[in-house]
Amino acid sequence: MADFRLEAEFRTEFGKGGARRTRRAGRVPAVLYGHGQEVVHLSLPAREFAAALRNGGTNVLLTVVLDGKDNLALTKAVQRDPISRVHEHVDLLLVRRGEKTTVDVPVVIVGEPAPDTISNHQLNSVLLEADATNLPGPIEVDITGRTAGNGVTAGDLPLPAGATLITDPEALVIGFLGAPTAAQLEAELEEAEAEAGIERDESDADGDVVPEPQDQGSGESMDSAEKSADNS
Repeated sequence: MADFRLEAEFRTEFGKGGARRTRRAGRVPAVLYGHGQEVVHLSLPAREFAAALRNGGTNVLLTVVLDGKDNLALTKAVQRDPISRVHEHVDLLLVRRGEKTTVDVPVVIVGEPAPDTISNHQLNSVLLEADATNLPGPIEVDITGRTAGNGVTAGDLPLPAGATLITDPEALVIGFLGAPTAAQLEAELEEAEAEAGIERDESDADGDVVPEPQDQGSGESMDSAEKSADNS
């Protein structure tokens, strides 16, 4: 895992106003905690921190340099504005080389299931215990050819070397269902319409076109007129 080095500064202003001024100065408000020490309020350079997340992922290992001292830390919570995408606040957890920590690792699907099969992604990530300085990246799961009922549980995932699964091994990560038939879709549509109080016209239901009835009386009058003309 890459080690990203960031120069941190102590924060002396707190609250929303102080946080806004910190962000306007191109820095991200943060807290550093762990190993029984008091919480330290600091700020990180916004551009360098964004680059670390972009290249190292959400479980990126940081070397936070504060007052000339190196501190190894992991990002435990990142608040980001949903519109501007600006990092608003970061929680950093102190770690030591060789110690174990629990992290949320994303699960990525590759491949396509068998024809007429629909995949249902139940868990987007799983909890693993791993070396704090050698955290795993996303876990890829190949679902090529999977059929209905042939699901993938957390215990089926290919774990990185040295990692231990914390999530329940029986937890379903990806399920597979058979694609509905046309008859099943039609039945579901009729049920939904019935619940909504929508009545179908018979011609709409079966798709047949009912022919217009012929006027039998008009036909008889025409035959009589033709016979009279022949007799005359």
